[in-house]
Amino acid sequence: MQLLTDKVIFLTGGSTGIGLECAKAYAAEGAKVVLLASSEGPVQAAAKTLGDEHMGIVCDVANAGEVEKAMQATLSRYGKINAIHNNAGIAAPSKPLHETTDEEWDRVMNVNLKSVLYTTRFGFEALKESKGCILNTSSLVGEIGQDNHAAYTATKGALNVLTKSMALDYAPYGIRVNAVLPAGVWTPMLRSWSREQPDPVSIEKYLNDIHPMGYCPDGDVIADACVFLISDKARFVTGANLPVSGGAELGYRSVR
Repeated sequence: MQLLTDKVIFLTGGSTGIGLECAKAYAAEGAKVVLLASSEGPVQAAAKTLGDEHMGIVCDVANAGEVEKAMQATLSRYGKINAIHNNAGIAAPSKPLHETTDEEWDRVMNVNLKSVLYTTRFGFEALKESKGCILNTSSLVGEIGQDNHAAYTATKGALNVLTKSMALDYAPYGIRVNAVLPAGVWTPMLRSWSREQPDPVSIEKYLNDIHPMGYCPDGDVIADACVFLISDKARFVTGANLPVSGGAELGYRSVR
């Protein structure tokens, strides 16, 4: 029995990394996936990989008009939306707060947070009708912090508490709201970054060692947790910020 049979999932940031792994997992469990990303080539390639039942849409998630159009296109084709997965996000700039420019601050806030405002605003009625759910891709650093990523961690900390507030606001409508909190995850972006470091081997060891389970995972482990949270198996789970981190947040650890 597939866990997501006939569900329509509106997925932002779905063309690469964790988003693409989630899209594949959702499709494998019977869902129809609408992938949003900012670049035409990657989003269409990802949709083609999934098959004709799925759809790719080029969309700047920080632009209200584009998100509204993408939502309308989804409803026009499928007639419903069962889940919104807010996965789109950027990590730049890698700076402490006092070095962050106004433009950098605004961009990360708009992509990582304002996009959630827009998908919720334009998807609320559809979710109310389907008694659907919202899933946010946050990060463990929103709980524990991270050096030289002040603006990024601020967005993820905000997203964690926003998830809880949304869960309270929308529970009366039967809409669940949860978040997943990865630590390190091997994505194409992270692998590219690690190869550019002065000592790539030590970087890989560090990323493995911060997880007590002993390794830095690929995006499929996040996707499996997301399938559960979107499925009816999680029908009584709302307001949860679920670490999918191999225990990276637990106890005191010396990583050498």
